[in-house]
Amino acid sequence: MNDKQIKTDGAETDIGLMAVTPIDGRYRARTRHLEKYFSEFALIRYRVRIEIEWYLSLAENPKIDALANLDPPLARKLKRIYQEFTLADARRVKELEATTNHDVKAVEYFVKERLADLAAGNGAKLPVEMVHFACTSEDINNLAYALILKEFIENELAPAIEKAIAPITALAHRYKSLAMLARTHGQEASPTTVGKEMAIFAARLARQLKQLRGQEFLGKLNGAVGNFNAHRFAYPKVDWIAHSQKFVAGLGLVWNPLTTQIESHDFIAELFAIVARIDTILLGFCHDMWSYISIGYFAQKAVAGETGSSVMPHKVNPIDFENCEGNLGIANSLLGHLAAKLPISRWQRDLTDSTAIRAMGTAFAHVVVAMVSLERGLARVEVNERRIAEDLDAEQAWEVVAEAIQTLMRRHGMPRPYETLKELTRGRRIDRGVIAEFIASLPLDDSAKAALGELNPRNYVGLAAELVERFAPATRESGKAPQKESHK
Repeated sequence: MNDKQIKTDGAETDIGLMAVTPIDGRYRARTRHLEKYFSEFALIRYRVRIEIEWYLSLAENPKIDALANLDPPLARKLKRIYQEFTLADARRVKELEATTNHDVKAVEYFVKERLADLAAGNGAKLPVEMVHFACTSEDINNLAYALILKEFIENELAPAIEKAIAPITALAHRYKSLAMLARTHGQEASPTTVGKEMAIFAARLARQLKQLRGQEFLGKLNGAVGNFNAHRFAYPKVDWIAHSQKFVAGLGLVWNPLTTQIESHDFIAELFAIVARIDTILLGFCHDMWSYISIGYFAQKAVAGETGSSVMPHKVNPIDFENCEGNLGIANSLLGHLAAKLPISRWQRDLTDSTAIRAMGTAFAHVVVAMVSLERGLARVEVNERRIAEDLDAEQAWEVVAEAIQTLMRRHGMPRPYETLKELTRGRRIDRGVIAEFIASLPLDDSAKAALGELNPRNYVGLAAELVERFAPATRESGKAPQKESHK
């Protein structure tokens, strides 16, 4: 195929077909909104934002006489340079970069051009050489990336995770009393409830979401090696520490006073670790859902027109959970590498972080794709109460109450309760009759035998429902856990 055969008219279909990565191709509909955070256009816009805001902060400082304080209308016009940033603006920056071979220097020159145009059109004094004053490229970059991450987490990722937790939480409360056989090591074990198993994942995710929302986003603006060398030399009477702190905090970031040329990126590693833990919890959830579907505990709604297999027409595959799992794995591989790489820099600066950090958008895009798949998967599953009951009611599944019997035997001081039940049940299928015969043989009082007589796999679920009521996250609809339901 040659270039003439490839359509380049901007049609979405053609863009998707010719994309190198699936996040910009197959999954473009799910990831396109991330362009405003992780595209080259977005990075340039955020850099322009930092340059403009730094210029305005210098103008506000009365001790910096090279730049007079700007009246509010003119200051607003400067802000509009980044607020109304266009593709044409970004193209101009790339044109300048073609000459400078330096991306941040190109941004500086672009801002100078725009300030010169504003000065000429408004009869204002806007000294262009105060753009990028005393800055190193990383003063601009670290703040741009910190804002990208902060605004992406707040506006996109945290709400997406909260949205993912909601249906899991709803399942937890709805089925808090629906007994099912647990499986430890893949083998039938003491019963639990569907809701309680869902509540575990909901609570784990809610805890990590709280940590995510509490994450600090650090930033610095202190020059080429972090000492305010040029700042102090040009304006020795300015309190540059206070000025820098006020500026960084004014962006909504946490000021880092001790850095080399680069902000150390520890907060980014912390952030990526939280996201990776969320991904890992969701991976475990997808594994469990896949397994529950495979044994029929959850059924999937068939979608009209959808094909499950190219040769087996009956199949309704758990593809959404599989897609989620696959994308989370890719995301965690990238997040793990970045978390390990970014905090390391040779001496005061090397460039390895600059190229690596650009991949964070790829990592987060895979997380977003996974979240959409998870949402779709949860929307089409329903609990198969009949299938769950079949296992609970099976005559040959009564060995799962052995734990209860031997524990009651311990309470009443009987010798070797565990060993006795082990001899009776281990490796064997035990039915109701065998259990009843064994209970009848025990030298226990009538009340103890009556309690054992009422014991069955359906009612041996402990405090599962109460645990859900008290400790599972609240449902989104009511803001609190719903009233107790009974599934008998």
